[in-house]
Amino acid sequence: MNDMADDSQARQGQRIVITGASSGIGAATAIAFARGGARLVLAARNQAGLEDMARRCREAGGGADVRVVDVTDAAAVATLAAEARTLLGGIDIWFSCVGVGVVGRYEDVPIADHRQVIEANLLSHMNEAHAVLPVFLAQDRGTWINMISVGGFVATPHAAAYSASKFGLRGFSEALRGELSKKPHIHVCDVYPTFVDTPGIDHAGNYTGARLSLPPGALAPETVAKAVVRLARRPRNTTVIGAPAIALKLGQFAVPNLGAAIMNGFMDSWSDRADPGEDTTGTLFDPPTTPGGIDGGRRRPDQRRKAAAVAGITAAVGLAGVGAWLWRRR
Repeated sequence: MNDMADDSQARQGQRIVITGASSGIGAATAIAFARGGARLVLAARNQAGLEDMARRCREAGGGADVRVVDVTDAAAVATLAAEARTLLGGIDIWFSCVGVGVVGRYEDVPIADHRQVIEANLLSHMNEAHAVLPVFLAQDRGTWINMISVGGFVATPHAAAYSASKFGLRGFSEALRGELSKKPHIHVCDVYPTFVDTPGIDHAGNYTGARLSLPPGALAPETVAKAVVRLARRPRNTTVIGAPAIALKLGQFAVPNLGAAIMNGFMDSWSDRADPGEDTTGTLFDPPTTPGGIDGGRRRPDQRRKAAAVAGITAAVGLAGVGAWLWRRR
């Protein structure tokens, strides 16, 4: 009970900016903060989705303003930061939650689609950090929460640009933490969830010839939102959700190609069994025109029961990798 009280107190009156707030994890996090009385500026490309989430935030007890922003536009992001600072009287938390993807063999996906994934997943987060860090430095405090994914540790075949963006984003965060190491009240927090059941899978570009689906054990967006809210009270560098962090880190260090090989086998098997689908750019270049909501609606009760097994397999892969590395050293 004390933890719950402390958490509510930490959120009360906080001044928060969330990008990618019109659906999925960003939307779930906005509502979670709003329940504690936070004051929010919600940004995304989808105005209908933003208005829907702002209404839900107000009903939950928070304040919410919306801004339609394409975060790949650095000038627009700078304007967003300036307006949010004026509206809120300062910025305590900035949650960079924009993320897109395109699935298909690298050579089958148009290079323009690959480029857009890099723009949205990496350069936009750099735009956001560049816009808000001067605010944090002037205040001498603030927390930038950076949504990455376990794709920042384990490469994802059939999503090469996504992998490039997430690996790059992890390195970018680490560099920023180094630059801010003498600023104890300014934090850079990375969040690495496994697969999450959001509308984002319907928004992805798809050149596989099959209908996209999720593996067993996909997380609910609210699970990730809770972790993000906890960072407002206790900032930490790395938060992994849905898999043991130590297994991911050690596995990547010991046998860096093992995870990618396993994922490639999974993708090949999945594409052989999946329902057929049409090639699409999804919402890479144009935003949705209707509210997307929070949940993707693809999780089943039997998938939830398998979540623990998936985490266990991930840990086993990581530990096996450590064992292999130690054996080679010996």
